[in-house]
Amino acid sequence: MTLAETAAYLRTPVATLRYWRHLGEGPAGFRLGRRVVYRREDVDRWIGERQRSDAS
Repeated sequence: MTLAETAAYLRTPVATLRYWRHLGEGPAGFRLGRRVVYRREDVDRWIGERQRSDAS
């Protein structure tokens, strides 16, 4: 997924996703040429981890 697609999927602004990446937080992404892309399964895993940590 592209940066914009991932932001829409997470219902968060693109700028927030970029900021999380800068901090080393957020879902795992990687560079594909000049673009940052995300695997849907990595994003879903990150969401699951956040749900577990919030429940603690």
